[in-house]
Amino acid sequence: MKGFQFSDYVPPEKKDGSSFDKLLNIFQQLLLITSGDVEQAMSWMNQLDRQYGLTDDKYGMGDFFEDLKEKGYLTEENEEGRLVMTPKSEQTIRRSALEEIFGKLKRSKSGGNHQTPYTGTGDELSSDLRAYQFGDTLEQISMTESIRNAQINSGLEEFALMERDLEVVEKEQKTQTSTVLMIDISHSMILYGEDRITPAKKVALALVELVRQKYPKDTLDIIVFGNDAWQIQAKDLPYLEVGPYHTNTVAGLELAMDLLRRRKNKNKQIFMITDGKPTCLKEGIRYYKNSFGLDRKIVSKTLTLSAQCRRLDIPITTFMIASDPYLKQFVQEFTKVNNGRAYYSSLQGLGNMMFEDFQRNRRKNIK
Repeated sequence: MKGFQFSDYVPPEKKDGSSFDKLLNIFQQLLLITSGDVEQAMSWMNQLDRQYGLTDDKYGMGDFFEDLKEKGYLTEENEEGRLVMTPKSEQTIRRSALEEIFGKLKRSKSGGNHQTPYTGTGDELSSDLRAYQFGDTLEQISMTESIRNAQINSGLEEFALMERDLEVVEKEQKTQTSTVLMIDISHSMILYGEDRITPAKKVALALVELVRQKYPKDTLDIIVFGNDAWQIQAKDLPYLEVGPYHTNTVAGLELAMDLLRRRKNKNKQIFMITDGKPTCLKEGIRYYKNSFGLDRKIVSKTLTLSAQCRRLDIPITTFMIASDPYLKQFVQEFTKVNNGRAYYSSLQGLGNMMFEDFQRNRRKNIK
């Protein structure tokens, strides 16, 4: 794949851990770059070993290869009889991406809910107390505080627990969030010798694992868009490749809105990772394309959908992996119409910005 140069590779720092674990980390990075091509990744591993001395006389690349199969990361049990990743390998890649992009996040004790600044009907007890109200459940009553109130109000000799004595532990209101992540897979994502699709995949994998671990009640749908747009599953992300496509942002937004329309919760948002301008529309069975600038017809339709999302209270956060002034101007207009957010990100800063905005939008969109 374009964009990967062995001369740019920097060997990992020496850290505690087995030889297998150190090599596995490198191998996972290569699997993302090769879109899940195990044989190509292993070939590159051998080249890196010759160049940087990743193995030694005690543990060689052959040992690592056998361990990958024995530990359940690779299998040949498929119709083609070729080496492929297993679900265990796919899950390990997601977790590794989460660790690398978002850092060590503790699992939420609440089982995946988002706190809001409001109290009231909810599913987790808070530390706040208030007087009993009709409809409060038995488990909410703070017996210690209620008995203390009864002792003060009626005394020990004529002790009686009355409704006026009862205090309850307030519940925190929780909310669920539905997110659609749009990933641009047009050809420009690997143009000019820069691999932009691999960082996008890595951030997507991290976001999937974040939602699964910390917010399991949330929904996260992933779509890709080139000439057309279609939905993919989390397990498909490591294998994602760019194609000889233009950028049909309209198709991506239409599919994202359709997916969110099916979600019943109120809090909805769209994240879009792209590096270029919209260059394509589909009119019936015909593709209308223009790669030579910002086409008025395509831009107008794109902005119309941006405004429609705003009317539906669906903010769009755009992560623009480009720095062209005229592209920035388009994104600024797109963002203004939607009242969303835009980031002009380097590949290195993409993950942190997405995580911060994911958290910010969750707090912001409470209805």
